[in-house]
Amino acid sequence: MIWHLVAVFSAGLGAAGIAFLLRSISRQKLPKWIIPAFAGIGMMGYQIYFEYNWFEHQSTRQPAGVVVTSSQASQVFWRPWTFVYPMTTVFTVVDTNQLQVSERDGLTLVEFIEYRFEKKYIDVVTHQNYVLNCTQAQIMALSDQGAMLSEQPRNVERDSPLFAAVCSASK
Repeated sequence: MIWHLVAVFSAGLGAAGIAFLLRSISRQKLPKWIIPAFAGIGMMGYQIYFEYNWFEHQSTRQPAGVVVTSSQASQVFWRPWTFVYPMTTVFTVVDTNQLQVSERDGLTLVEFIEYRFEKKYIDVVTHQNYVLNCTQAQIMALSDQGAMLSEQPRNVERDSPLFAAVCSASK
């Protein structure tokens, strides 16, 4: 977080320096307000760049074997540019190296942990244990102790990235 602030202020100082140089080259013909305007534009530009590259940055930091199974783009009213081009603020991953495959009654069951990354004022990571029935394409959430959290399983599309990542790795 502190390095992000340093980068924002550095971008502002760099842009203000460019404006100061332009003002000097023009022999002071450009107005004085161009310097703080460039500083603000530089800081805002870096902030927008950072926000739009958050998903790519976070997903490339994941270890080998981690598969992104879903992502969500959102629009926020205090970021009006997101209405033109929504930015990714949430994504989920599955670590295919940590799958626990078992066969019961002719069913292929895979236990795994799904990690959810959220971009808020600080990055938030949560996890949830699941068991996926690859034979019937159904999923159920598990507690940290391994108990089922619901009575009814949810159906999973067989062409979904989650099903592909978990069930293809279990074969």
